[in-house]
Amino acid sequence: MQFKGPKAEQVSLWEILVPTVRPDGRPIHTRFHRVWDKEIEKISGGMIYHPGHGRWVSDGKRYAERMIPVRIMCTRAEILRIADWTVKYYDQKAVMAYKAGDDIIMRYASEI
Repeated sequence: MQFKGPKAEQVSLWEILVPTVRPDGRPIHTRFHRVWDKEIEKISGGMIYHPGHGRWVSDGKRYAERMIPVRIMCTRAEILRIADWTVKYYDQKAVMAYKAGDDIIMRYASEI
């Protein structure tokens, strides 16, 4: 899908995995996530998320914790900006983001 006007770049549906635990093991509180939410809304206009559970291995150690998969419709440049900001904001070694799809259909009642 392509937008007309200032957001004319190709947009895709992306998913990024947001942590719920700090590197030292302390939980990340909702009010801290809300700051992240506001920043992402400024960049992309909105998002969809639902907390889940994840497991992975890093530096030879196995981790299992809650995480938040967040879906965002934005350009590649915007998801790179979001991923960079997420790594810094949550003080993570890495953050995963991946394209969920690029065949996006937006149906507007005014156009039907």
